[in-house]
Amino acid sequence: MKSAVYQGDQTIALGTSLPVAPGPGEVRLEVAYCGVCGTDMHIYHGHMDQRVDRPLVIGHEVSAVVVEVGEGVDSVAIGEPVAVRPLHFGAATEFDRGHAHVGKNLKFIGIDSPGGMQGSWTVPAYTLHKLPAGMSLQHGAMIEPTAVAVHDVRLGRVAAGEICVVIGGGPIGLLIALVARHKGARVILTEINPSRLALARSLGIEVVNPVENDVVGTVETLTGGAMADCVFEVSGSAPGVELMTKLPAARGRIVMVAIHPQPRPVDLFKFFWSEVTLIGARLYEAHDFDEAIALVAAGDVPVEPLITAVAPIEDVQATFEKIDRTPDGVKFLIQCGEPAIA
Repeated sequence: MKSAVYQGDQTIALGTSLPVAPGPGEVRLEVAYCGVCGTDMHIYHGHMDQRVDRPLVIGHEVSAVVVEVGEGVDSVAIGEPVAVRPLHFGAATEFDRGHAHVGKNLKFIGIDSPGGMQGSWTVPAYTLHKLPAGMSLQHGAMIEPTAVAVHDVRLGRVAAGEICVVIGGGPIGLLIALVARHKGARVILTEINPSRLALARSLGIEVVNPVENDVVGTVETLTGGAMADCVFEVSGSAPGVELMTKLPAARGRIVMVAIHPQPRPVDLFKFFWSEVTLIGARLYEAHDFDEAIALVAAGDVPVEPLITAVAPIEDVQATFEKIDRTPDGVKFLIQCGEPAIA
């Protein structure tokens, strides 16, 4: 079995994935698919070299099948398909206030320790969520990013009948739009890439291209002056941050989803004037994964249209290079193996 190993200098080399027998509380998986996410691309470009030990097997958007269970594990059985919630919590601290997913000692599997872009992967049993019978393993690899969107929408307190604006139409922005719509909200997505706008339209999402239209004026017209109950900043851009404070209604909410590695100027007067709330949203919790699985299984969040391409692990370097050259793409999956489902 093979693995995808980040070496530094925009190099993802093929390595060997040696099976590691699971210890107490652990499970060994045969990985089917692993999605490439924005964080993986940041690693590839060297933007996280201060955090990532090299060489490192990367990847965390995983679907897999259980092939071995360690002592004391009864939550999953051999042959069951699973998605992985790639978080290692570490020791709890007073700082955490019980929120282990953003705790002080949190380690992210696939960044701080070897990830799932490999044929065989041994992980803690608590990270696993069973996939229902009939769900394809390709769709199973979409559960992790869908769980991100579920978490973001939940923290945004989106309710039926509300108006949401999503800034940024990448994979997470599109998934947020789909999850918010399922909650009964009216969703407007703003994005500059024509192909992603077309994809959003094909999914029934209202769109605005800021290159061609004044987003604030368009949202005002579309909503009859009501503006947005909740705004999601998913673009990670300075224009996105500038735009986000112009869209909420009185006592509206802004959910900061994107990672902004540099400080951005923010119009704080808008928060004072309209009593707007800013909410940070990071990662997910166990029930976000459970809801994501239910939404994908029911077809309420259609993930198939978001899968741009599937490549064998032997083509991992070429796939990362292709993602760099393909701004129209949404989600690329790496096939790590073909495990048998019981």
